[in-house]
Amino acid sequence: MKVLRTPEERFAGLPDFPYTPRYTEIADAASGVRLRIAHVDEGPRDAGPVLLMHGEPTWSFLYRKIIARLTALGHRAVAPDLIGFGRSDKPAARDDYTYERHVGWMSDWLRANDLSGITLFCQDWGGLIGLRLVAAMPERFARVVVANTGLPIGKGFSPAFEAWLQFSQSVPEFPTGGIVKGGCVRDLTDAERAAYDAPYPDESYKAGARQFPALVPIKPDMASVRENLEAWKVLEQFNKPFLTAFSDQDAITRGGEAVFQQRVPGARGQDHVSIEGGGHFLQEDQPEKIADVLHAFIKRTP
Repeated sequence: MKVLRTPEERFAGLPDFPYTPRYTEIADAASGVRLRIAHVDEGPRDAGPVLLMHGEPTWSFLYRKIIARLTALGHRAVAPDLIGFGRSDKPAARDDYTYERHVGWMSDWLRANDLSGITLFCQDWGGLIGLRLVAAMPERFARVVVANTGLPIGKGFSPAFEAWLQFSQSVPEFPTGGIVKGGCVRDLTDAERAAYDAPYPDESYKAGARQFPALVPIKPDMASVRENLEAWKVLEQFNKPFLTAFSDQDAITRGGEAVFQQRVPGARGQDHVSIEGGGHFLQEDQPEKIADVLHAFIKRTP
């Protein structure tokens, strides 16, 4: 496995992102290759960690304003970069990336950092991976908030996702900053768009970003359908507080909150919210609202 590492100078001068990266080294189970995973860890160490998991094609920069507000409210915010994204290492070949490898990598990262009492906030692939962590290690999680995500089991997806899949696999250059801008309601600044381009000096660094859309198990014969079905069995017994906070302007995941509200016991009786004025990347559109939802949820479910 050939592994690329983005030069640190690419991350100089990022707007509203003064956070010092921390690094965890894990071993890929199949190849034994060592991989470095970056994360941000801010706020009081004795507070329960709020685990902020990003998706495609973003990185922990997505959570910069949420981190600032959560820590001001007394919470500990932990935001990792998935392998292939942000400051984390980037295997160079697309077939180095599988759904199960992503789950394995982040499971090893979670255990290595020994996080417990976790409040999970997950969006996009942050949910596809994060909810698998919950199913594998439910004892480490105190509560869960899902936003604009799902845990697909081969039963298709929205027309908007189908269009995204076709675009992502055919566009000659993968325009990460432009993709994020297109998934927001507000207009990103040039500096913000550049921050989403920063992890990728050239197209060779984008294998993970390219591959992610093709890994979503939307057909019954796709890899990871069986594993997600097993994860749902655990979630259907998950009695800890579980909140949905989908945005109101995301065509890709519209209506996706219903399955969680119906099937997860911990979701019953919760004050589920709709994040108004939010696109697919609701963290960019409404960071303060999201932080306040998390703060209130933690306070009322001690």
